[in-house]
Amino acid sequence: MIRPATPDDAAAIVAVERAAFGPDVAWSAGLVDLELIAPGRVVVAAEQDDAMVGFASAAVIADVADLTRIAVRPHARRTGVARALLNALLEQAAERGAERMMLEVADTNEPALGFYAASGFSEVARRHDYYGRGVDAVVMELAPIPGHDTLVS
Repeated sequence: MIRPATPDDAAAIVAVERAAFGPDVAWSAGLVDLELIAPGRVVVAAEQDDAMVGFASAAVIADVADLTRIAVRPHARRTGVARALLNALLEQAAERGAERMMLEVADTNEPALGFYAASGFSEVARRHDYYGRGVDAVVMELAPIPGHDTLVS
């Protein structure tokens, strides 16, 4: 089940972060708290058997949604959770006026690059050494958001 996340979900989101990315990369509890209450943020959660298995967040500013995170617990990967989270996030962002979604992903993260490409995102730029020496950020865009053809030609 995918649903909007609330501040009551903070501890569960931190646990998903740590399981998905490890303690060195996971967002801190403070960052999660801010993500859940900051203006313009959309955060959705995925639950299975009453336990959170993933979440996704985006910042919506004017007509652009900036995907900030998709995290899924390792045991729930490759089960459609990430796709369902992305679809819910796109829907929520479009309802808030977003016409396109942008994201950045490390050029070494082949699974994420494949997932986003299969979801309709295309590379629009690169940021050299963004994630450290030798690791570029691939900037990707999905426009228009599917089912929300609002871009003016």
